[in-house]
Amino acid sequence: MKKNLITSVLMTVVTTLLLGLAYPLLVTGLAQLFFHDKANGQILTANGQNIGSRIIGQPFTGPGYFHSRPSAAGNGYDAANSGGTNFGPTNQKLIDRVNQDVSALQPEANGKAVPVDMITTSASGLDPHITPANAEFQIARVARERGISEVQLRDVVARHTEGRQLGALGEVRVNVLELNLDLDQMHPLQKRASR
Repeated sequence: MKKNLITSVLMTVVTTLLLGLAYPLLVTGLAQLFFHDKANGQILTANGQNIGSRIIGQPFTGPGYFHSRPSAAGNGYDAANSGGTNFGPTNQKLIDRVNQDVSALQPEANGKAVPVDMITTSASGLDPHITPANAEFQIARVARERGISEVQLRDVVARHTEGRQLGALGEVRVNVLELNLDLDQMHPLQKRASR
């Protein structure tokens, strides 16, 4: 019995040191060495300040910015409360919110259909991307606010449009934070607008 007790205590100490200390330090070290940007949250900086992560959405509300997809995570884009609403398509709260959002977007629509990702949240609530249709919907407003042509703005959006991963996975998408940061660099707002 004493031998078994000593063996079990030694195994606990050894596995704790190997799996609780050595292995996490090794994996963290390798991640920092080979995937430094990804291991640190893919943080984007501007003027020496951290602006946000390219993999976590954030709200943009000013008319001179492309707006992100709505978020149901906590109070919006809250990584601690990631998740969708889990409302089904017949849920009255979802129907009311979508109808309200569509009504609010009608002045900007100019007869165009409102893209579905402008009025629905993603499963995580943290999606940093919008569809090219969503970006196209917003081009007239952003171009007007920034004092540039829609053709110029379409070129900027095209540079930030990412294809499917490995040619088949996911959807074609536009990273809103990267797009807005690029616009601030290339075509600053003529008048002050809130992010």
